[in-house]
Amino acid sequence: MIRIGLIRETKIPADNRVALIPSQCKWLQKNFPSLKIVVQPSADRCYTAKEYEMAGVELKEDLSDCDFLFGIKEVDPAQLIPGKKYLFFSHTRKLQPYNRELFRAMLERKITLIDYECMEHEDGQRMLGFGFFAGIVGAHNGMMAFGNRTGKFELPRVYKHPSFRQLIHGYFGIRLPNIKVVITGSGRVAHGLLEVMNLLGIIELEPEEYLSRDFTYPVFTQLKGSLLYRQKNGGAYNREEFHQNPELYNCLFKPYAENSDILMNGIYWEPSMSRLFEWEDLLSPAFRIQTIADITDDKDGSVPCNLGDGTMQDPVYGVNRKSRTRVAPYQEGAIDIMAVGNLPNELPRDASRYFGEQLIKYVLENLFKEDSAVIQRATMVLEGRIAPLYDYMHEYGLTRNA
Repeated sequence: MIRIGLIRETKIPADNRVALIPSQCKWLQKNFPSLKIVVQPSADRCYTAKEYEMAGVELKEDLSDCDFLFGIKEVDPAQLIPGKKYLFFSHTRKLQPYNRELFRAMLERKITLIDYECMEHEDGQRMLGFGFFAGIVGAHNGMMAFGNRTGKFELPRVYKHPSFRQLIHGYFGIRLPNIKVVITGSGRVAHGLLEVMNLLGIIELEPEEYLSRDFTYPVFTQLKGSLLYRQKNGGAYNREEFHQNPELYNCLFKPYAENSDILMNGIYWEPSMSRLFEWEDLLSPAFRIQTIADITDDKDGSVPCNLGDGTMQDPVYGVNRKSRTRVAPYQEGAIDIMAVGNLPNELPRDASRYFGEQLIKYVLENLFKEDSAVIQRATMVLEGRIAPLYDYMHEYGLTRNA
């Protein structure tokens, strides 16, 4: 018997998503009699304890007898059960300082960490993620912020709708002004952004046409890597080389900053990559963007005026262009930023259902068989030891007294 435990989320602000929803647990236990799923009770989870009980799933506080523990966000280091196998988004792969204590705790407690973020198909595409729903919510909130700033239209809050289907019913009849929206990225986040653009009836243009003039109706364009970056020596964009040596490339975003009202940012970013723009650019009269939905959400990252997260309840803040300080949104002399680290929480049931489907399709079979290359590549820590693929994290994992 293999026992999977669904842990209670402990990160603050509270996350209400879950790796497997009740109907998925029911299906798994019915079709795989040797599999048992146990759920740790949670007051914040988007599916109630009663829904799991009705699906025939046991609720239990103590998960120490489980073989695998599934979460979503980072686990409170104090809650880690020594010697266990955990699957969650640890956000340590980039050596994030704020999760160093968690990484050290996993080493000290002989934990095995299998990180969702590191699960990839053979071509390098990620198997799991909430990016599509982050894009959905981010696009909606970005458009909402621009409407609030200008007073030209109004969109309701996402989290007040029980499902994505009910949310989009509210799009019917909304008439948008002749705005220009630029979208960056090509992954799951971008797919979510494009979905909302299409649902709102915003017309897609090729970049050349988008830059050529203004229009009498709302338009958007999408910038993938080949349109955003060029080698500093003038050479063309090469995706593999760019990801290996991004410092060799310049960003080509400036013309879009001068021809767009809204930026929806969905690109992957690392510190060695060029930013979309710099602080000084915000002071230029030619810089037209008024609202930025930074779904990528790297503080001081590809969008330098991202000063940190908002919250689900209050997702938009202003940034004074001169003082570079955080202010109330929608002010003269400020640019509005929508940046929230857990955007899918506004559509938690849809997002959890989608995540669970991918988990069942691509991960569970690999998890339960020996020598799975997918699981080996995603195992960052094995019984308290950093896996060879992640040797670069050695110093990151050192204790303070080492």
